[in-house]
Amino acid sequence: MLQDHEVERALVVVAHPDDVDFGAAGTVAGWTAAGTTVTYCLVTAGDAGGFDPAVARADIPGIRRAEQREAASIVGVGDVRFLTGYNDGRVSPSYELRRDICRVIRDVRPQRMLVPSPLWNFARIGASHPDHMAVGEAAWRAIYPDARNPFAHPELLEVEGLADWKVREVWVMGGPQPDHAVDITDRFTLKLAALRAHRSQTEHIGERLEQAVREWSMRAAHEHGLGEDRLAEAFNVYSITH
Repeated sequence: MLQDHEVERALVVVAHPDDVDFGAAGTVAGWTAAGTTVTYCLVTAGDAGGFDPAVARADIPGIRRAEQREAASIVGVGDVRFLTGYNDGRVSPSYELRRDICRVIRDVRPQRMLVPSPLWNFARIGASHPDHMAVGEAAWRAIYPDARNPFAHPELLEVEGLADWKVREVWVMGGPQPDHAVDITDRFTLKLAALRAHRSQTEHIGERLEQAVREWSMRAAHEHGLGEDRLAEAFNVYSITH
């Protein structure tokens, strides 16, 4: 596993605004504190989200983009990119999505990536939103073989000048059997602040948000042997050696 100080650039690819904050904001805050430049790539603008029927549906994408940028800044992320042409609730691991994620990989050239799990997690069904799984599948296909193959998506090189790139390590969130936990006890307040920045999604939850997120984090710490008084986020981590 790469040490954080070895990672100059990391790329997070998720389906919706707030996905990374629920799953990994504390971990990302640790990466940026260690000097890693982190980029977020959002496949959709979360246009099917929100809870207030008084807010016009046409306003939701703009609101959620702004919320994600605010949340990103709280954990030290300044580069937030949104793909176009993909709608919340309708994402599939298409050739086009593979190409668009590949484009970002070749542009950012990350040593480490963080993506959603493409696998069902029946014990935590909220992690297995169809969009999450579709983005996880497309991201893995973009990582291997697309981004490293100079002959895949030839227009990326021939027209846009984006050369092939090999990602060295992939972190997966939301999977059914995580094998690595990150202690976020000292960064829990940053995680909570990032989640509260998503007002269109979390404001109506009130103080129950902190209680729920704290319980999830305590459970992750306990399951990975970090101690009863610790808080954690859990992942699967894969080194790509070929």
